[in-house]
Amino acid sequence: MHVLEQSLPRDLRDLRRGIRQRTIYQHTVRSDRTTLAYIERVTTEGAEVRTLAEVADRIIVFDGDLAFVPFSDEPHRALRIQHPALVRFLARHFDEAWARAAPVRPERVPLRTPVVTSDLQRTILQAVVGGETDESIARRLGMSRRSVAEHVRRISERLGSNSRAQLGCLIATSGLLSGLLAA
Repeated sequence: MHVLEQSLPRDLRDLRRGIRQRTIYQHTVRSDRTTLAYIERVTTEGAEVRTLAEVADRIIVFDGDLAFVPFSDEPHRALRIQHPALVRFLARHFDEAWARAAPVRPERVPLRTPVVTSDLQRTILQAVVGGETDESIARRLGMSRRSVAEHVRRISERLGSNSRAQLGCLIATSGLLSGLLAA
């Protein structure tokens, strides 16, 4: 059973009890039917969902007093944090990411808005400039390696690049990243 299918009854019950739920996923969930079905169900009960190109590990904050951060090597275990300053720091980190994220409204199309598309493109291009491989970019963004390679191929053709190193240099000096920021 899919993780979201398992959590749906609990999440719906909590939302009906008045618990506020705000979730940030990666942009790539906008093409995943299972995740979109989950989002549609929880948003009808008051949850809010947004997406970003990249999402840090999961952070769960309760009432500004308690937070949980998963162990990266043990996905079903988490560190319980009760130190007020650290909980505030984590909540502020989430709020800053929330402010940058694009809202998900499953009932509306298109799901790939210009903001989402330019955010993904910008993140991929910055990673190319940083020397990352298609595989590492794909893993970080939750995309297939082929999708990343296609993005890179299109920009390489557009800029007339003959190599990955030249492409990184051309992206960095072309003003393309600043143009996407304005988009």
